[in-house]
Amino acid sequence: MSTHAKRERLLLADLLEAAGPDAPTLCEGWNARDLAAHVVVRERRADAAGGILIKQLAQRLERVQAEFAEKPYGELIQLIRTGPPRFSPFSLKQIDEASNAVEFYVHTEDVRRAQPDWTPRELDAVFADVLWSRLERMARVVGRKSPVGLVLRRPDGRTVVAHKGAPVVTVTGEPAELLMFAFGRQDAARVETEGEKDAIGKLHEAKQLGI
Repeated sequence: MSTHAKRERLLLADLLEAAGPDAPTLCEGWNARDLAAHVVVRERRADAAGGILIKQLAQRLERVQAEFAEKPYGELIQLIRTGPPRFSPFSLKQIDEASNAVEFYVHTEDVRRAQPDWTPRELDAVFADVLWSRLERMARVVGRKSPVGLVLRRPDGRTVVAHKGAPVVTVTGEPAELLMFAFGRQDAARVETEGEKDAIGKLHEAKQLGI
């Protein structure tokens, strides 16, 4: 049975392939080739991937990722499609689903929403709830560097506090849009914001929102 992570993986690979290596993405400074290299290194080079979160390993990650970016673009796409090797923790279905459903959704949207004519995807209710569940669990992590208090709210009223503080900005939207906002893609998220004007401005300009 296909998982959400597997579906998003294949969709990401298809989009990267169709866009081409030089296509822009929402990841600042990265084109499609750079994004593809990031995805591959994260799954296949645990010795370097730690640099995503650990500053001491950041230079190694940058070097390894640059090496992968030099590979033929089609090879990178195929590595994404086929998934991680057996020795990778991501090869386990449970870990893949828990770690990659959000990762691949966000990067898929990084490719889609960098295009001027993009339109929101219609997600089924089950996947929307999966994204919301993940966001609830990681809200304090992705919102820890918010310059203001941050509350994320679904249209049905369900909320999660991503950062305690004052003044408070409440961001309302569908789970997928809240996820994009919380992961630092504020300007590409279809959401509504409530709060003091200056606080909303600071939140939209925050460069360290997200992971």
